[in-house]
Amino acid sequence: MDILLTGSVAYDYLMTFPGKFEEQILPERLSSISLSFLVDSMTRERGGVAPNIAYTLALLGAKPRLMATVGQDFSDYRAWLDAQGIDTKYAKVIPDVFTASFFATTDQTNAQIASFSPGAMGYAAEQNIKDVEPKPDLVIISPNDPVAMKNFAAECRKLDIPYLYDPSQQLLRLEGDEIARDMSGAHFLFVNDYEFGLISKKTDLDLEGMLEKVKIIVITRGKDGADIYADGKETHIPVVPPEEIIDPTGVGDAFRGGFLAGYSHGYDWELCGKIGSLSAAYVLEQNGTQNHSYTQEEFVSRFREHFDDAGKLDQLLNN
Repeated sequence: MDILLTGSVAYDYLMTFPGKFEEQILPERLSSISLSFLVDSMTRERGGVAPNIAYTLALLGAKPRLMATVGQDFSDYRAWLDAQGIDTKYAKVIPDVFTASFFATTDQTNAQIASFSPGAMGYAAEQNIKDVEPKPDLVIISPNDPVAMKNFAAECRKLDIPYLYDPSQQLLRLEGDEIARDMSGAHFLFVNDYEFGLISKKTDLDLEGMLEKVKIIVITRGKDGADIYADGKETHIPVVPPEEIIDPTGVGDAFRGGFLAGYSHGYDWELCGKIGSLSAAYVLEQNGTQNHSYTQEEFVSRFREHFDDAGKLDQLLNN
């Protein structure tokens, strides 16, 4: 399956705070909040939703393509992605602009406070799905410039290309009618439980109403796993316990990558979700979103430790 990923490409600046955010916030002073956190450490990592998902897909044997606008500082990142087997032909460099930047501080409870500078991502609307050759089998519309997200969804509907709608961080920028419009006709909607609640509030749609617009809804629920709503049924996916928790950044992206790797092989929804769950555990165990690695044999071996249907993964070993 030829999967084209659109969305943010960024450098992640990841920091750790040795306390708890909740202990520093005075509820009665929220209207005049002014906080500064002294962090223990900071690392600069490769990130962005689109390449994060692509990285997990590549680890599991897929050959995803990336379409995004990037900055003048992207050359080393491109070389890294190319080396992983990710096609960066449609990663367009915007001269004299930096690649987007994500700044995240994580406390002792894994709560995060983050901000995002779009940089070159702000030019994403200059790209068009129709220019991509060959025509992809599935397009991932993940957080990006809001105009670009709208355009890509419209193009997919016009070109009759199935797409996965993953508005995520951009939900705060989108109005209810915009969200409902781009859910309509989508093959997948991927959200976490908070984002699902936000979509419901903005669109005035409950789960049943959303399923009238999109075929498959996947809701990730952190430590409570994930739920897949498809074919008139609900399938619950448990988490794979990580060996240790280092950094939660990119966990949802890895889940999506693993799920899509399973989907590309035609696996059932439960198995797709389990592959996503294990993929997410690997990210939790590392600092950064693309610093984990495994062979497909190692992945299947660890899968077997937690699930009893590992025999179905033979296709992963035959790529």
